[in-house]
Amino acid sequence: MDRRTYLRSLAAGTGVGATVGTAGCLGVLGDSGAEGTVLGPPERDLSEAVHPSYGDEMPNFTVPDPLTGDEVSVADFEGERAVLWTSFYTNCPDGVCPALILRLRRAQAVAAEEGYGDESAFLALTFDPERDIAEVLREYAGQQGVDLDAGNWHFLRPESYERAQELMDENFGLVIEKRDADQYENLEYQFPHYGLILLANKRGIVERAYPRGPQTDIERLVSDFERVVTA
Repeated sequence: MDRRTYLRSLAAGTGVGATVGTAGCLGVLGDSGAEGTVLGPPERDLSEAVHPSYGDEMPNFTVPDPLTGDEVSVADFEGERAVLWTSFYTNCPDGVCPALILRLRRAQAVAAEEGYGDESAFLALTFDPERDIAEVLREYAGQQGVDLDAGNWHFLRPESYERAQELMDENFGLVIEKRDADQYENLEYQFPHYGLILLANKRGIVERAYPRGPQTDIERLVSDFERVVTA
């Protein structure tokens, strides 16, 4: 069984909002960092994970931002901004997606406080474009405390659900599939999904992958981001 099949099998057995990482400690890397990185190696080696991890190139894709009307390409930030990326959907019933957005929002707030907001980009990709239309995303931003006026936050909305599936699979190796939501009132469908956050530097190299993003210590993530941006 290859690593992608293995990790997908783990996801298939988990409920909505489950987060997937490699099981157990895969060992600690050496002291020397990967080429093009700012941070040293992480404590956990995720190089066998299906998603991009330390030292990998950040996937490049182009997705519309319905709130600005722009087409946003990850490559546009190279040389100018460090990136925090995650995926979510606004109808998430179990708190996982708000926890992911909270971590990006906190990093955004500190960037503004410390004066490096113009060197930062926060990308939140919905994989539920059928429900997450512009008006919904704008309301959600207000609910979650996102500063849309800062000019560094983008809600990314693929053109269709099928396109969202394709983006998540091809770029991050993650399978997104609708499931019945009979246990939730007024929710037609839900997703078993991954709580992944990626931090990429201005060179477009992944510095950190947080596969258990909703449980990641906020101050640790903010500190990692600040070190990468200000290096």
